[in-house]
Amino acid sequence: MTVTYSGGCACGAIRYETTSEPIFQNHCQCRDCQRRSGTGHGSYLTFPQRAEMKITGEAKTWRVAADSGNDKIHAFCPTCGVPVYLTFAAMPDLIAVAATSLDDPAQFAPQAVTYAVRGHDWDSLDPALPAFERMPA
Repeated sequence: MTVTYSGGCACGAIRYETTSEPIFQNHCQCRDCQRRSGTGHGSYLTFPQRAEMKITGEAKTWRVAADSGNDKIHAFCPTCGVPVYLTFAAMPDLIAVAATSLDDPAQFAPQAVTYAVRGHDWDSLDPALPAFERMPA
């Protein structure tokens, strides 16, 4: 049975949909994700083929250097401001969507915590998840 992952921003101006399976699902505690989310982490589903993700609507983007030194390109809705997806300059085929942007957030099944070295004591995540100081290879 094919599973569809779909979602978008709060106002509905940007939508995405794919039947691809995510290759990685994580909570990221890097400072960039903390600042973007307004919490102690961001939560993402990463898909292997950006070309297989149908996106409607026009997102605004901005670039930031990740802890790795590679650029991440964040896409957000220019109307409601909600972060929807991000891409990676060093890995242009990949696309990651924010778990909170899913129509069905229960589809998010985190596999790991990344950049745990930047985590805060007040941001408690599932202790059963493998935690990596940085991004695993």
